[in-house]
Amino acid sequence: MEPGSASRPTRGRIVMLVDNGVQGDSRVQKTARSAAEAGWDVVLLGVLANGAQESWSIGDAQVRLIRVSRPLGQHPVQFHRSLRRPLAYPPGRHAGYRIQRMKAWQAAIEERRVALAVARRSGDASVRQRIGGLLAPPARIAATVLGRWAKFRAGELHRLRKHQQDPNAPLTRTSIRFWQAALGPRSWRRLDRGLWDYELAFGPVIDQLRPDIIHANDFRMIGVGVRATRRARARGLGTRLVWDAHESVGGVLGRADNPRWLPAQVAHVEEYVGAADAVITVSATLAELLQHTHRLPVRPDVVLNAPPRPVPGTRGDDGADVRARCGIGAETPLLVYCGGVNPSRGVDLMIEALPQLPGVHVALVTLHPTANNAASEALRVRAVETGVADRLHLLPYVPHWQVPTFLATADAGVIPIHHQPNHELALITKFLEYSHARLPIVVSDVRTMADTVRETGQGEVFRAEQMGDYIRAVRAVLADPSRYRAAYDRPGLLEGWTWETQVEVLEDVYRRLRPDLVTPAADRATASVVSG
Repeated sequence: MEPGSASRPTRGRIVMLVDNGVQGDSRVQKTARSAAEAGWDVVLLGVLANGAQESWSIGDAQVRLIRVSRPLGQHPVQFHRSLRRPLAYPPGRHAGYRIQRMKAWQAAIEERRVALAVARRSGDASVRQRIGGLLAPPARIAATVLGRWAKFRAGELHRLRKHQQDPNAPLTRTSIRFWQAALGPRSWRRLDRGLWDYELAFGPVIDQLRPDIIHANDFRMIGVGVRATRRARARGLGTRLVWDAHESVGGVLGRADNPRWLPAQVAHVEEYVGAADAVITVSATLAELLQHTHRLPVRPDVVLNAPPRPVPGTRGDDGADVRARCGIGAETPLLVYCGGVNPSRGVDLMIEALPQLPGVHVALVTLHPTANNAASEALRVRAVETGVADRLHLLPYVPHWQVPTFLATADAGVIPIHHQPNHELALITKFLEYSHARLPIVVSDVRTMADTVRETGQGEVFRAEQMGDYIRAVRAVLADPSRYRAAYDRPGLLEGWTWETQVEVLEDVYRRLRPDLVTPAADRATASVVSG
C-alpha cells in the first residue's frame, strides 16, 4: 500500500490544472464547482502569485496555488556571449555597472579639478593637489575614451538583444528551423525550457493526490497532465486525462521579446495532444480546427464558456446594477463592455467614437480598472483629451455569476475586437453574458460571433476598426433596441447557452473516461429512481 492510500476518499478524484491564479478564470471556476457538485472530489491547482491566497474553496472544490519558480523560462541567449556582436558586454548587469563606473570616474576627476581651483584662489594649494592638477588632463582624456568605449559595448549589447528578439533575423530563423527539423514536436525542449518549470512545480503535487481524472486546461498544462497520467498508470492507477483547449495555440500572439516562444508552444501541444483520453473545447468552430490540425480521431466535445442560468435580482454585492454604479438615469443611453482592455480588444474605438455619439455613455467593466492598469489609464487619459471623460465609467469586475443581471440595465453590449485567429473561433464569454442580459450586441465582423448575430438578429455587425461603421451599428441598436431584444424570445436559444446545459456534456466526458466510478450525486440519483 502506498503512503496516504489508507485515507484516500472513496469517491472519484479530479485534479484540475491551470497556469494562472484561478481568480480571473470563470471557465475553470465553473468547471471545478460543477464537478464538485456532481459528487467528484475536486482539487484545482493553479499558480501562486506574490500576495495571493494559497488555498480556498469554490463550492465543494478545493483550490491550491503552487509557487512556480521560473529560471528555465530565461533563454540561454540571456546568459551567453554571441558571435553576432563579439564586442558586446556579457548579458546581465555588467554593461550598466561599467557605464556607471566611468561616470563616477569622470565625476571624481571633476571633483579634484574644482578642489584645486578653490585652493589656488585661496593660495592654499598643496603639492599633492598641484601634481593632481598636472595629471588631470590625461586622466580626463582617458576617462572620456573609456567612457565612450563602455557606451559602445553597451550599445552593442542592446543591438544584439534586438537581433535576438527579431523573428526575421536570419540566425534566429535558422536556429528555430533547425530544432524543428531535428526534433519535430519535441523541439519545445530546446526552444522553451521554461515549460519544464511547470512540470517541476506541479508534478510532485499531482502524484501525491493520486487522481482518477486529470483535467488540464490550455496549452501549458497539457504536457504536465500527460506526464502525470503516465506516472499514475505506471503505479497501477486508472488515471485518465482530459485536455481542455481554451484556444488554438497556433493563433496565440507570440512574444515580442522571444520569437522562439510561440513555435515552442505549438510543438509542445503537438507532442502531447495525441495522449489525451478526451479533448474538450469552447466552440464547434475550434473543435473542427483542432481535429483537423492535430489529426484527432474523434471531434472534441464542445463545452461553451456560458454563464450560469441567471437568477432574477442577482446584481452586485451592494445590490447595484451597472447603470446605478455609473450614477446615470434610465433615459441615458449606456453601452457596456466587459473584459480585458488590451489593444487587440479594440476598446479604444468606443472612446474615440463618443464625440460623434452625443449623450451616449460607456461603461467598461474590467479587472483593476484604476489600480496600476496601464491600458485602463490610457483609455481614461484619451477620454479626457477628447472631452468625454464625464461619459466614460471604469468599473471593477463583479463575480461571474452576477454579470448578466448586473449588465441588464444597459442599452447594448459591445465587442469591438480586432481580427486575430483566435478571435474568429468562438462565442466568447462576454457574448454569452450579454445575451443572458438580453442586450442588443454590437460586434465586429469576427467570424463566429458575426455569423451568430446575423443568424439570430440579436444585434448589429460592423467592420472591425472602422469607426464610421461602428457608429452606424450603435445608432441602429439605440434607435430600436426592442427589435434586437426580441431575438432572445426564440425557443431554446438562451437555454442552450447556459452553463447548466454545458455541464451535462462535461459530466458525460468524465463518465466515459471512468465508468467504473460512481460519484455520490449519481449514486443518490440511481437510488431515487429505484425507490420510485
